Amino acid sequence: MYLTQVLHQALQQDPTRPLTVYGDRTRTVAETVDRVSRLASALRELGVGPDDRVAMLGLNSDYYHDYLLAVPWADAVLNPVNYRWSPAEMCHSLAESGCRVLLVGEHFVDIVPQLRERCPDLATVVFYGDGDCPEGMVDGRRLVAESTPVPDARRGGDALFGIFYTGGTTGLPKGVMLSHQAVLVNALGTMATGEWGSHDGRMLHVAPMFHLADIFIWLTGMINRATHVFLASFTPAGIFDALERERINDVLLVPTMLQVMVDSPELAGRDLSSVRQVTYGTSPMSEALLAQAGAMFPNARFAQAYGMTELAPVATVLTPRDHEDPSLRRSAGRPAPHSEVRIVDPDDVEVPRGSVGEIVARGVHMMSGYWNRPEETAAALRGGWMHTGDAGYMDDRGYVFVVDRLKDMIISGGENVYSAEVEFALSRHPAVAACAVIGVPDAQWGERVHAVVVPAAGAAPTLAELQQFCRQQIAAYKLPRSLETTDALPVSGAGKVLKRVLRAQHWAAAGRQI
Repeated sequence: MYLTQVLHQALQQDPTRPLTVYGDRTRTVAETVDRVSRLASALRELGVGPDDRVAMLGLNSDYYHDYLLAVPWADAVLNPVNYRWSPAEMCHSLAESGCRVLLVGEHFVDIVPQLRERCPDLATVVFYGDGDCPEGMVDGRRLVAESTPVPDARRGGDALFGIFYTGGTTGLPKGVMLSHQAVLVNALGTMATGEWGSHDGRMLHVAPMFHLADIFIWLTGMINRATHVFLASFTPAGIFDALERERINDVLLVPTMLQVMVDSPELAGRDLSSVRQVTYGTSPMSEALLAQAGAMFPNARFAQAYGMTELAPVATVLTPRDHEDPSLRRSAGRPAPHSEVRIVDPDDVEVPRGSVGEIVARGVHMMSGYWNRPEETAAALRGGWMHTGDAGYMDDRGYVFVVDRLKDMIISGGENVYSAEVEFALSRHPAVAACAVIGVPDAQWGERVHAVVVPAAGAAPTLAELQQFCRQQIAAYKLPRSLETTDALPVSGAGKVLKRVLRAQHWAAAGRQI
């Protein structure tokens, strides 16, 4: 199995079908194949050989689409760069992975001098975007125009597809190595649930394409013969315009995006009836937000995928049919056909159904390991299972419920408090737009349950009000004992709340984070 196989099939079966849309530019399958084969040729002319890493720093666009296909076509390895990082963090990933060629879009040319200064081994920086090529950079569009197409290397199987750096929610990002068969089996296995995506539909990419979640959605779209529409960045007006104008059928959104959308005055009068499926991840949605999102997309089914980069990335799926059962909406679904999942204790012994333990998974979709980190690889993959670091339980029907990150569990007065459970209770209050719960130092209890809340528009929730509301849902020892409000929660590039940032100010004097 090799990833570019889907492109060859599209060329054989429907070469004139629109494949990509970016702004007012539409390219067919045949045009894309020509560009991909020429970009692969250009990379080889720049000295890229088998297994070399090629990085991309750019916003969502058809150029990014070219990159995802041309690098394996050239028998090389993808290394997407998180554009939300600082130059120092970018250089960490580039240097650690040994990347010598970097493609840069027009939005990031200003930081190239810093990257060159910090990354002396970065031999070639290629401008690959719209506008004029800056001085000192290789003009990628000219190279593509002048290069002779090369045959596809048909890189696949166990060969490395890409190195994807983790979001860094727990510290310094690690390079996750994923093979071609891992990402392909993951996509096909997820689609085998029978309720995934639209055939011959139109897919919008607004989540950042450097993240594996959108690359996964992109690959399912390639298999489903989708036309891919790219939005460079997320704004309420921009996404509503794209959904309406392009008559989008499928879209990946994180709950934080959906919250912004349902709260936006830009929503009024919009026709979003074309949307058939909304896929979300990073966390379950509150019942209130799910209801609001359902009203916003009246013809859409909702599907949740749970997993992590190390699992390429899907382990479990909550299908649209599962969403019809209110008791399941807090779950992460059941293991996808390609994934085996268990809940284990600290000795890796499976725990009884309903008991909380660590979620572990295994299958062909597991990572090959962390780049140049054998000890951390061995720890994560001990016993042949990927240890997710998430705490959860499995019910009698095999549905997995994620209750927390293990490191985010709060031990207050000797009792284990899972922050996700408290967050779920808080999120149901109408005055709460978003929230995060962390443990903070407490002289009496060791740790105190602390709520960080983004109030709903015009609301000013008090601690006593929220405690009284939550008391009807969770045990008294789980109630938040302190409260702070904020305009927004800090999030990673994947849309996950960065609790380490929230904890830092409270634990600085303690010299630790938990």
